[in-house]
Amino acid sequence: LAGFRRIEVTNFGNPKGMPQFKDAEQVLKGIRSSKRISHLLKDVEITAVTIREQAVARAIEARKEGWGPDRILQMVSTSESHQLKNSGLTHKEYWAMTEKCIKDAKDVGMKFNGTVSTIWGCPIEGPTEMKKAVEFAKRYLSIGADDIEHADHDGQATPAKVYEYFSMVLDEIPDPTKHIAHFHVTRGWGLANVFAALLAGITHYESTCGGLGGQPANFVDGVPVSGTGEYYYKDPNITGLVCTEDMVVMMDEMGIDTGIDVDRLLKIGNMVEKIVGRRLRSECIKTGRIPKGPTEFLDESLKAKLGK
Repeated sequence: LAGFRRIEVTNFGNPKGMPQFKDAEQVLKGIRSSKRISHLLKDVEITAVTIREQAVARAIEARKEGWGPDRILQMVSTSESHQLKNSGLTHKEYWAMTEKCIKDAKDVGMKFNGTVSTIWGCPIEGPTEMKKAVEFAKRYLSIGADDIEHADHDGQATPAKVYEYFSMVLDEIPDPTKHIAHFHVTRGWGLANVFAALLAGITHYESTCGGLGGQPANFVDGVPVSGTGEYYYKDPNITGLVCTEDMVVMMDEMGIDTGIDVDRLLKIGNMVEKIVGRRLRSECIKTGRIPKGPTEFLDESLKAKLGK
């Protein structure tokens, strides 16, 4: 597992809206029963997305049967119009549902992540107030959430605003273990935003191998499914989270100890490309790490010319 300790594996969303996740139970059962990896999961936290109460109920049932997730995730948008589009609920309805879902999850020993979206802008309403996102994060924690994911789902965050926002967050909720940053690369600023969040003091990040995952859940074979796809992106190929490979290599070159086996991660990235069957977004799986000494191109002939 290259050193990763938290992995999001599936989504318990309605298969009618997201048919690519109809095998959520099958995937979780397969992971838990795998002879190759099940023994590696002792110290790994498995997360599943559960936007509505029906999804939470499925996760709870799976947990009771012994193969469910260790942690579930729900999301609230600071923009109420986006909240309605994404979940079918108003803010009032959402918070009432979530409070019950947190209690139900805790009753079976599952952790709960509260994700805040439209922090830096909404694809429907336009500009949003960052201070509202801070208040939503505090509200999640007050009703029992274990941690908060701060998400830029459509790439509206700029590095300057990211630094400003996370400085606000850490002033109000100073424990860095409570926060996870989640950046999309829709406008190409993903790693710049990671760097800005690092400067602000954020230590936990969500990413995906090759930039897969995230809002592409709203597309199947390039076509928007019911939900947010039709107004999030016109082109499904410009979606996706920051690449795990590139982010980890960047942090490693900055001297940050991530706990990740970088070389193994790059091998995994190449494997993912082969499985998917197309070129993904990671640059580092092709270019590798920055050389720490002479490369194979410094041959004997060149050494002689250089007097070495």
